This record gives sequence, C-alpha cells and structure tokens, in this order.
Amino acid sequence: MTLIIYPLILSIAYLIGSIPSGLLISRAFQLEDPRKHGSKNIGATNVLRSGHKGAALLTFACDALKGGLGVGLTLFFAPSLASLACLIIVLGHIFPVWLNFKGGKGIATAFGAIFVLSWPVALLCLITWIAFFVATRYSSLASLTATLSTPLYAFVLGERALGKTSLILAILILWTHRANIGRLFKGEEHHIDNLTKPGSP
Repeated sequence: MTLIIYPLILSIAYLIGSIPSGLLISRAFQLEDPRKHGSKNIGATNVLRSGHKGAALLTFACDALKGGLGVGLTLFFAPSLASLACLIIVLGHIFPVWLNFKGGKGIATAFGAIFVLSWPVALLCLITWIAFFVATRYSSLASLTATLSTPLYAFVLGERALGKTSLILAILILWTHRANIGRLFKGEEHHIDNLTKPGSP
C-alpha cells in the first residue's frame, strides 16, 4: 500500500503548494496580473506592487496556509514523509504546474510548512524577519536573513531533521532570490515603501 499511498500524498502536497494564491486573489480583487510587473511572479511582495496591501497580506496568509495544510495532512497520513513533503510543497509554489512552472519565491509557503513542523523555529524566524525588516525596510533582505537563520535555529533547538530540510530550503530560496541579491549588492533593491506605490518597478 505504501507504494501507492506515499506517491499519492507527495503528489497532493505538490498540488497544494502549486495553488496560485497571488494570481487568484489578484483576480478576485480585480487587480492587474502580478506577473506583468516587478519581479513577474505571483508572490505577496509582487501583489503589493498593485498598491493593495490587503490583497498582498491575504496572499501571504494563503501561501503560508498552503505550506501548513500540506505538511499537516502529511503528518496525519504519513509522518515519515513530513520533511520531504515540506520541500515538495515549496517546490510546488515555486514551480506550479498550472502556470508553466513559474510561481513565487517560496518564503510564505516555507514559513507555513515550518510552523507546523516546529512553531518555535518558525517564531524565531518571524522575529528575525521583523527585526531586519524594521531595521532596513528591505523585504527581500529580511526574508533571506530569516531563511538562512532557520537551519541554525533548528539545530540549536535539537530539530535535526528540520535543520537538514531547512538547509535545503535555504539554498532553494537563495536561488529564487538571486535577482534580489544582485540588486542588494548594487544598491538598487526597492524599499517596501516604494513597492506600495501602484506601478512601481
């Protein structure tokens, strides 16, 4: 049975992760397709470029919910697959089958998945994100710092399996933020205040 159930569970995890929350919410709020401007993805930060903060916040919440729901279902039906499901859900968000495998950057979905696996680790990541965001006003820098801190927090708290998983996630999210990293080094990254202006680049 495991030969059938395990692939089925992981496939469902991928499909949950690939739900294009940002695109669906943008359409519901009658906003422009987030893929037409900015970083051309469906993530919450890009939805924020429409100038609608509520839609951006809802996108983040739904993307995080995807991660939490996918991992939660996996823990219920096949706990041994939870770490792998966490990775697959985030991959589903980044490479959604519905959008020709062009999705978001994975931050919110990873946060939701990690929260279910270990809320203390997720809480530390959130505190890290808030601290760097308040200090710099760069959403990307705050996200990258929190992501890179996750494996450290996990290992310190004795969550070895999560530490290994979050290390892989960190590498993946570094890759999805490669353009942001380049702009940060060049001093060309946009502050969050500029992103809230409709039509911002």
